Amino acid sequence: MAQTPIRYRSTRGGATGLTFEQAVFEGLAPDGGLMVPDVVPDASAKWKSWKDLSFADLAFEIASLYCAEDEIPHADLKGLMTKSYQGFTHPEVVPSVKVGDMYIMELFHGPTFAFKDVALQALGNIYEYFLKRNGRRLTVLGATSGDTGSAAIYGLRGKENVECFILFPEGRVSKIQQQQMTSVLDDNVHCVAVQGTFDDCQDIVKALFGELDFKKQYGLGAVNSINWARIMLQITYYFYTYYKLCPTCDSTVSFSVPTGNFGDILAGYYAKRMGLPVKHLIVATNSNDILDRFFKTGDYDKHPVAQTCSPSMDIGISSNFERYLFYLFNEDPKRLAEAMEDFKKTGKLSVTKAELTRARADFGSGCAPEAAIKETIKTWDTKHGYCLDPHTACGVYAVNELRGPLKWEKEAPNMVVLGTAHPAKFGDCVQDAIGRPPEMPPALGAVQHAQTRFEVLPNNADRVRAHVEMTVGRRERQANEGVCICFGIRKMLSG
Repeated sequence: MAQTPIRYRSTRGGATGLTFEQAVFEGLAPDGGLMVPDVVPDASAKWKSWKDLSFADLAFEIASLYCAEDEIPHADLKGLMTKSYQGFTHPEVVPSVKVGDMYIMELFHGPTFAFKDVALQALGNIYEYFLKRNGRRLTVLGATSGDTGSAAIYGLRGKENVECFILFPEGRVSKIQQQQMTSVLDDNVHCVAVQGTFDDCQDIVKALFGELDFKKQYGLGAVNSINWARIMLQITYYFYTYYKLCPTCDSTVSFSVPTGNFGDILAGYYAKRMGLPVKHLIVATNSNDILDRFFKTGDYDKHPVAQTCSPSMDIGISSNFERYLFYLFNEDPKRLAEAMEDFKKTGKLSVTKAELTRARADFGSGCAPEAAIKETIKTWDTKHGYCLDPHTACGVYAVNELRGPLKWEKEAPNMVVLGTAHPAKFGDCVQDAIGRPPEMPPALGAVQHAQTRFEVLPNNADRVRAHVEMTVGRRERQANEGVCICFGIRKMLSG
């Protein structure tokens, strides 16, 4: 029996019945909501048969559940996944390393040494596939707290019919993160340092996606985890890591996930809903702790963003949390829309005691203070000879904080901490912690003194919109002039 194709809808109810392609290009829904599948596919009858697959083949199996074959034929989808992971430096793509009584899922073997490569290499290829087939153009507009930007740029650089604009908060990303982004000089890559925080960058992106005429005219597309495909593609490494730890598929695994925007751990939540035997999902934050506060109190209240040594998590509002609230509110788009509108006005959102109880059943949480991050890095270097980046250190700290409440050593000993970035991307913090710089991969070291190109703009959506309009207009004129020159040369040669 043929599988009924999954369709997509907005968490706020303003869009329904979208295809996978439409959901990917939509990014933020017209009503301000996020796209979710109308049903989470049940993989309980087949997930054990995937245990020996390569990472790319497993990515295909999972993606094929969310993308109908009449949209991307299976042979094409499999080819896209194979192409996406050929550039990773480890044969397993995402290996797991036993350190002490935990495992580190090393997600930093891609081209930018951060977990976001796993999804964004594939998303870039999916975008290119649809664009070539439909003859359309795409203007990607994304905000980054550090790693999304470089991963998106490396996934989209040089792609035909794509202009890529990445906003990052000036002075609030690591030096290497900024160098990685701004040293990519491909003509279709445009970096903008915004004079504000990551939340300001994210607000600008959402505001421009909300200008529906502008969105349509310039074909705006998203690379942030507001894009459903980002979440879908990250589901793969939860299944893959499970198989490496439990090859007989007869146990449970727990995951501690450093997170600011809630996208990475949301993928784990979807994996669990699909049937993967996940015991605990631990939300690990730094001192920007809106998520930890929610799971402890039921209050999701916005606080000012603090600058920390784990800058990719310096986020005050977690965009993907809306997707989880959609399920927590029993898929009631009306209630969610009202709650998010109130939150936009007041910066506050609360749930009932019953809903908090359910949320705590889905997730544990822990918050790593600034001093604890560096102490964790130092301890692991001394005790285990393993160098953590500051974000992964938050995941380790949260696990240790919850040893008592979760009793995980006895009841669920397979504890995995997601290693979200290579420590060399945050060399200053790591050196402060261990007294020496972390080992620098040659490819990462090469960008440190490379030529860069970027614009600095104020925290103002109008200024960013004008920059996009001016840049896209200039690029289109250059493309048209190139066509005219080529036509003239052909005419001269034929004459």
